[in-house]
Amino acid sequence: MAAADLTEYLRAAHRILIFTGAGISTGSGIPDFRGPQGVWTRRQPVYYQDFMTSEAARIEHWDYKLEAWESFRKAEPNEVHRAIVRLEKAGKVCRVVTQNIDGLHSLAGTSAEKLVELHGTNSLIECQSCLRRSDPQSHFDFFRAQRTPPLCQCGGFLKPATISFGQSLDAHELERARQGALEADLVVALGSTLSVYPAAAFPLLAAQRGVPYVIINRGATEHDGESSVSLRLEGEVNEIFPAAVQSALT
Repeated sequence: MAAADLTEYLRAAHRILIFTGAGISTGSGIPDFRGPQGVWTRRQPVYYQDFMTSEAARIEHWDYKLEAWESFRKAEPNEVHRAIVRLEKAGKVCRVVTQNIDGLHSLAGTSAEKLVELHGTNSLIECQSCLRRSDPQSHFDFFRAQRTPPLCQCGGFLKPATISFGQSLDAHELERARQGALEADLVVALGSTLSVYPAAAFPLLAAQRGVPYVIINRGATEHDGESSVSLRLEGEVNEIFPAAVQSALT
């Protein structure tokens, strides 16, 4: 019955805010970096201020990113990413707000107009001075060979275009996420523990307006006790969500 309810919510909605976390990307081969063997567990984070002031910190940060790069480079979108694109093409999505930095929503075909990557993306390198963005592979190749953090043509420090610890989130992206929450007539959270703020505040902002709020995740989330949650589905997102989308669009 719960799956049927999800289908009906998707069928009735026209402005869905979709919020995604790491749980949708494990099916694409992206490891759980917070897990017992994850790189975030084995390495101390490099704070943004340290990156900007210390060559040793920049080397450490590039080393950490290089360790994870192969997983990101080889990853392909899965059925969850593609189901979200199908909803967008059907005219049912107002925003896709993601905590993920793997770039898979964009690779799957989610439009830049709809996509909000709150924590940035590993699929681009960004100069911290002129903000020019470029493809990562040549920079990772340079670092691997030289063990020296690459520099921009302008002389600025280059860094994967993700939000580092201690670095402020992009105010423009935060506002785009907020606007999505204010426009939505349904909010669906996929594969997130909803424990990282301010990101996890956006589904609640939409739900507190009285629109239906659906959570699909394997394991507990911090919003499970919220009275504004309309439907809570426990299980693998890639088994639940694509099938419901298919039914809703048929």
